[in-house]
Amino acid sequence: MPVALAGCGTRRQAAAPTYTAPASSVSSYYVPAEQEADEAPSRPGIPASTAGLDAVIDISHGVEVSDFISVRNSNILAVVHKASEGGDWFDPSYGLRRQQAEAAGMLWGAYHFGTRQYSGRDQARAFLSAAQPGPATLMALDFEPNDPNPRNTMTLAQAEAFVQTIRLETGRLPLVYTHPKWANGDRYGRARMRLPQPVLPGSILARCDLWLADYREQPELPFAWSDRGWKLWQYAANQQAGDGAYGEPSRTVAGVTHCDRNRFAGDAAALVRFWNGRAGATMSSRQSVTLPRT
Repeated sequence: MPVALAGCGTRRQAAAPTYTAPASSVSSYYVPAEQEADEAPSRPGIPASTAGLDAVIDISHGVEVSDFISVRNSNILAVVHKASEGGDWFDPSYGLRRQQAEAAGMLWGAYHFGTRQYSGRDQARAFLSAAQPGPATLMALDFEPNDPNPRNTMTLAQAEAFVQTIRLETGRLPLVYTHPKWANGDRYGRARMRLPQPVLPGSILARCDLWLADYREQPELPFAWSDRGWKLWQYAANQQAGDGAYGEPSRTVAGVTHCDRNRFAGDAAALVRFWNGRAGATMSSRQSVTLPRT
């Protein structure tokens, strides 16, 4: 089952500025499944650590939120919310929920779901317009197959242009959310797509912190991040009441109907330092949170 950030496949139209941009000049953007039989088998994966702080969720407009204070009281310190998709769609829930989450003392982040119909540069500018990142707003690019519309999948060149534009506009690098198979150029997703070439260590994407998407008990690292490991690991998706099976503990969070669960590579104090430091905040503008008792 392909991995996806919460709500990526359930877009509802909302009033938002329309961005017009030339289509990407990249013509070879994925390799269709018909060629799969002629390919060499994929290389063995690189095992990833599973240790970390389970205190980050990600959501979108497709998730109903009743109370961010209840979310915070569930020992969730940070929330990453979908802000935009492509170059002409903004998540209608983003602005209000940002105010509510920050008022509840939570760390805030924004992610963009990349597509192909707009250039990477124009998607980055649309994302910045939608997310309105402050000095303590974490930013992320969701780089994965677009299963509902495979031909509208973001290319590697577009992803690199997106990250480069964010760096030029903000002086910061976003996190990159991806699955190891997709980043390594292996077949992945319902359409069995793959990138024409993997993300290489020299890519600007590999300079970004990794938000690993892998629901297996033993996750793997993309080769481009083999020497760095993950910073966030999305280990469970769309967790809601009744998802626990065969005696497994429930991963539901009070205050939301469902959410994706993520571990941070560190403890609570390190999470706060990373969030503020990664966002490039100054001492006077850093956001503080009350750490859970241990």
